[in-house]
Amino acid sequence: MSYVEQVARAAEELRTAAAGVDPAALTGWVAEMAAARRVVCFGVGREGLMMRALAMRLYHLGLDAHVVGDMSCPPVGVGDLLVVSAGPGDLSTVAALVGVARRDGARVACVTAQPDGPVPVASDLALVIPAQTMADDTGPTVTSVLPMGSVFEGAQFLVFEMLILMLRERLGVSPQAMRARHTNLE
Repeated sequence: MSYVEQVARAAEELRTAAAGVDPAALTGWVAEMAAARRVVCFGVGREGLMMRALAMRLYHLGLDAHVVGDMSCPPVGVGDLLVVSAGPGDLSTVAALVGVARRDGARVACVTAQPDGPVPVASDLALVIPAQTMADDTGPTVTSVLPMGSVFEGAQFLVFEMLILMLRERLGVSPQAMRARHTNLE
């Protein structure tokens, strides 16, 4: 397969995964985020990078958004939303943080490809991106030209950008206001 053919196949896999998200679930996430006192995001590995990207966009919208592990991350409690990524459905670090957040009264939203996994089941709401992750990247179920969980991670980026557009509309935030919150320290 040529480079161009691989790019076309990978792009189609990302489009299919992102388009497979339930629009009603996205609408629920928009409502949850709009109502939250603060939003704190977490993920591990490359999923963690996508969660950092989401937190940045939430900040650009004017939300009180943070990333677990950053020195400026506040505690979570009642009125807060912990947003986690658990593509394979069960990641020990993610599960531990979900337990702490729920114990202290925060709500939890999980993005996953495995909705029956322990982390999404323990969450208040789940957003399912139907894509290959490291939970199913070997054996006869392999469907992607991309390695490991790349389709899930790439689709996260697209889905999160659509989520931000929906949230921007709900909150009435202009593109100019978002841009004004972008750092000048680059």
